[in-house]
Amino acid sequence: MRPELVLAVDPGYERLGLAILKRNPKKDVLLISLCARTSKELTLPERIGILSKEVVQLLNEHKPDALAMERIYFSKSRSTAMGVAEVRGMLETLAAQHGIPVFQYSPQEVKIAITGYGASDKKAIASMLPSLIELSAKKRLDDELDAIAVGITCLASTRLLT
Repeated sequence: MRPELVLAVDPGYERLGLAILKRNPKKDVLLISLCARTSKELTLPERIGILSKEVVQLLNEHKPDALAMERIYFSKSRSTAMGVAEVRGMLETLAAQHGIPVFQYSPQEVKIAITGYGASDKKAIASMLPSLIELSAKKRLDDELDAIAVGITCLASTRLLT
């Protein structure tokens, strides 16, 4: 399956990077990007509820063909990793409810797709993105840039699929 319109996500429960990208023969197009945020004062279920509403709104409004996100990797904090895993579960559930496949990429796969080097840092990725996709001058958080990078990776990795 070759998606034409992708909802790309950088999973997190404090900040959830989101981007909608459209395949284009000349240069893929970023339709929207944002960073959904939740308050630390809320419980994890409350935070996931808020984030799911944001994602459902994008799914209903743009009707993407696929959802793309980074595979989970364990950070230093187990509680953080578990919370991110729960957000990923919510994302996979919403994708299934909307009948769209989920594409997952390791951080290294995303780095290779964007910079050609698997050990690139966030600064290198951010500096390469404007050459791969047109970006407005809007200030973006790392989570939003990561979502855009995941979307570009998905479109590139599925370019030859039918």
